Amino acid sequence: MTDETTTPMIQMRDVNKYFDDYHALRDINLDIPKGQVVVVLGPSGSGKSTLCRTINRLETIDSGNIHIDGELLPEEGKDLAKLRAEVGMCFQSFNLFPHLTIRDNVTLAPIKVRKLSKADATKKAMELLDRVGIANQADKYPAQLSGGQQQRVAIARALAMDPKVMLFDEPTSALDPEMVNEVLDVMTDLADEGMTMVVVTHEMGFARKAAHRILFMAEGSVIEDTDPNTFFDHPESDRAKDFLGKILGH
Repeated sequence: MTDETTTPMIQMRDVNKYFDDYHALRDINLDIPKGQVVVVLGPSGSGKSTLCRTINRLETIDSGNIHIDGELLPEEGKDLAKLRAEVGMCFQSFNLFPHLTIRDNVTLAPIKVRKLSKADATKKAMELLDRVGIANQADKYPAQLSGGQQQRVAIARALAMDPKVMLFDEPTSALDPEMVNEVLDVMTDLADEGMTMVVVTHEMGFARKAAHRILFMAEGSVIEDTDPNTFFDHPESDRAKDFLGKILGH
């Protein structure tokens, strides 16, 4: 029996990942408690997205292990599919099914994977679409929506599975600037409600406002692991100072 109060929602131990000769993740050790919002920052190629994608094994790892809510992340098969259902993910591209309405995009997985009835899945989908501010778009198709609206559908679709964890891999980077805030607002609400979240983003305002913790990565390693105020106001490493200088300097 594990103690629920001390079991991390996400635990990574000695995780290494290579792409051929390139060492993408170097000895990652990480505990993320339930309800914590972790924002992962760093320059391009630092391993941020790879880290995010290993948490539900969209990327395999070469050594080490990852636990989600105390359960070892399986390598493949039904157990992996089951655990993946506990981990919602939103990418830069929305990956919505173009031939399905917004409502059907959100109900598909709960009906097929969670075995919800169509009525229950539809009720839940409408509640979630209302929560992300687009219930009035339920009968439309993805191509009829703006990028910001599509990303909010993608978030609703992930939430429809009742995930324990939400992973966001640069969810606003493909959006027009005026659409970014509508997605970040939904994510901030999720953070306020206690969802465990790992967010790879370049949105520094969101990182400062919504994160409990900042991981700063460079060359596959976690260089700094601290709270937002400390990171933004008193970064310790030269890499972080250089990064912030480029990002925040105008």
